[in-house]
Amino acid sequence: MTNDRNNAVISARARHYLALQLTSDVGPIRMGRLIAHFGSAEAILSASMQELERVEGIGSRIAASIFASRGDSETTQSVEREIERAAACGLRILCREDSDYPHPLLNTPDPPICLYVRGQLRATDSVAVAIVGTRRCSHYGREQAIRFGEMLGGAGLTVISGLARGIDGEAHRGAMQAGGRTIAVLGNGLGSIYPHEHKSLADQITTCGALVSEFPVDSQPAPENFPRRNRIIAGMSLGIIVIEAGARSGALITARLAHDYNREVFAMPGRVDRPGLTAGVHSLIRDGQAKLITCLEDVLDELGDVGQIMARADAVPEAKDTSKPGDAPDPIDTPQSTVDNKNAAQQGAIGVPNLSGHERAVLDAVADEIDDPESIAETTGLDVARVMGTLTSLQIKALVRQLPGSRFVVSRGKKV
Repeated sequence: MTNDRNNAVISARARHYLALQLTSDVGPIRMGRLIAHFGSAEAILSASMQELERVEGIGSRIAASIFASRGDSETTQSVEREIERAAACGLRILCREDSDYPHPLLNTPDPPICLYVRGQLRATDSVAVAIVGTRRCSHYGREQAIRFGEMLGGAGLTVISGLARGIDGEAHRGAMQAGGRTIAVLGNGLGSIYPHEHKSLADQITTCGALVSEFPVDSQPAPENFPRRNRIIAGMSLGIIVIEAGARSGALITARLAHDYNREVFAMPGRVDRPGLTAGVHSLIRDGQAKLITCLEDVLDELGDVGQIMARADAVPEAKDTSKPGDAPDPIDTPQSTVDNKNAAQQGAIGVPNLSGHERAVLDAVADEIDDPESIAETTGLDVARVMGTLTSLQIKALVRQLPGSRFVVSRGKKV
């Protein structure tokens, strides 16, 4: 195994994160406190026992565990073995500081310390909606999972689910049938696929998306893993759709987490005479915890600026191209008949498409070097979820770009 191959698997900074992830009692929340205090994983591993003990929630026992892990031959060997296994399985290991770590996760209270990825993650995967539901679904549930997967994938949104039997698998298939992108989040290590009958499906997903897990490569599926898997599904999405879920379905955990993360929650009504399949979905709707949906427009209407962009792109895919030779085409912004010639001329002159009020406010903040979502939210008066959605739409329009650590700058050459 060459160093070059290992370097392609993991960055230098991610090695420090991986060492901490493999340290007992250091989970995502404690890691967040440590990073907030020290600033980097490398600084954590260089800290003294006394400095570690000063961090909230880090007592002497955990401080001793972290302190002992640095330079420890057993820890070093564990890190190297994990990297070797990842390389053998064609995986990458991302940490929170890597530029392609999914930035929506950074705006949750417990983002994974490291993520294992097979396939490719893209910046546009931040424009994502999750579809979840029961494993033992009805024929109608399968049809609707495929239908919504196709509609979302066809509209340019990434479909996220958990690769499980039933609703999850059909949602992935629907997105791919529409030529869209899809991401599967697993509750086990990516050294194997669970359920085993979805191995072919998993291989297909890696050609138009990615498999993602926070668990070490050879971790086996276990009941306690799936709530952790579900929080990643919720955290990577702008919203989730629940299709067929009983009163005790794991999909309801994902819905609760999405609500806690300030994501949208949608539910598709099912048959009232099949409570084993629909009691959970109907309770979400009845209690006002989810918005009832029946079509793509119901979802896009609730996604704010991003939903409007996607709806416009989907509604006029064959709009006449009015750009002049040499103009750089915008990948999402489609000319509209309601834009008068003066506005169109101004748009072509400065290279900035028509912006909503939220987009303009966020773009102005980024131009003023306010570069992280929380500070942008404080400056603009928008909530963090709306800021993230707006930043995503600005990235799609190539007006801003993301830097490591979930920071944003105006794209080179763009006037604001």
